[in-house]
Amino acid sequence: MGMTDPIADLLTRIRNASAVRHDKVLIPASNLKLRIVNLLFEEGFVRNFKVIQDDKQDVICVYLKYTPDNLPVITHLERVSKPGRRAYVKAKNLPRVRHGLGVAILSTSRGVMTDKQARSLHIGGEHLCSVW
Repeated sequence: MGMTDPIADLLTRIRNASAVRHDKVLIPASNLKLRIVNLLFEEGFVRNFKVIQDDKQDVICVYLKYTPDNLPVITHLERVSKPGRRAYVKAKNLPRVRHGLGVAILSTSRGVMTDKQARSLHIGGEHLCSVW
């Protein structure tokens, strides 16, 4: 059985790993997943990440981030646009996640970016997921 939603799989792996306080989590790599993980890193939701080369499919190793009292930095990770029901947003309707405290990750014609980046470029796109 093939995987129907690799992005949901990525989010679920990160969600599950941080729930049980793992230091890192391994995720099968793709360019889209790499961009999402990179945005999570840039926005300070994960400590670091690296790509492990493999004969078949590269693997992204994501180092999870916790607060000093050992609570996950990512409290919520949610898939918005799903294969069965895509969620597109226009530039003027870009989502504000938790009044700007969270981040919406969008796939736009100019690449995968955060809601803040899309807002400054005045472009909309597919609302992949939200993080806070």
